[in-house]
Amino acid sequence: MPHQSITVAGVEVFPLCDAVGPMGDSIRRPLPEMFPGGCHGEPDEWVLHFHCYLLRDATGRTVLVDTGIGPENSPAATWAPVPGVLGDELARVGVAPEKVDAVVITHLHSDHAGGAVIDGSPAFPNARYVLQRAEIDAAAEEVLDHVIRPLGERLQVVDGRSDVLPGIRALLAPGHTPGHQVVQVGDLVLTGDVVLHQVQLTDPRVTYLYDDDPELAATTRVELLDRVRAERGMIATAHFAEPFTRLP
Repeated sequence: MPHQSITVAGVEVFPLCDAVGPMGDSIRRPLPEMFPGGCHGEPDEWVLHFHCYLLRDATGRTVLVDTGIGPENSPAATWAPVPGVLGDELARVGVAPEKVDAVVITHLHSDHAGGAVIDGSPAFPNARYVLQRAEIDAAAEEVLDHVIRPLGERLQVVDGRSDVLPGIRALLAPGHTPGHQVVQVGDLVLTGDVVLHQVQLTDPRVTYLYDDDPELAATTRVELLDRVRAERGMIATAHFAEPFTRLP
């Protein structure tokens, strides 16, 4: 069944399930290798849910958080279950691509940015695409060619905190990648890949094999989860089976 939306601080938050499946053989490792110090005794196969989120404020303006794995020829095709069905999910909640006002890409890994550009053109032609400067500065040339350069004037480069719309803000949360960002709405934080697996809720210091800077990622995760818990808030994750998790 499709995931249900929730409303937080006057903003309706729609989870969009772009795909479900394990990593491909090119990067798949046993879970204890991917999460050193955690996941012992877990099944070797990690089935990921690839979630994007649509935010709609009281005026009807929309923000899409991440663009999924993209079509069959996207960069994610080397390891993720392409094609994604983000377009179908947006249609399910009544939003056409041209009606998206802003796109926040948490980071430039292919399962989060693979659907940003399709056939050389922005997939959301009237949206501004919000990315952290540190993320763009660290991007490989092929990522710049596939995602950044085709966006042209649609690209909005930010440094640190950015108010995307009133009540919807992007916040720098580095470690998984140099310019990783999260999105906060009221007491809800859309975490991108700051939190990847449930074991990191039990022990936020458990790192991930594909973190760019594992120590910084762990520090960011501890600080973020501590802040959410202090606010008695929730997180919305990219790869959990259920999109929303209220922290104890």
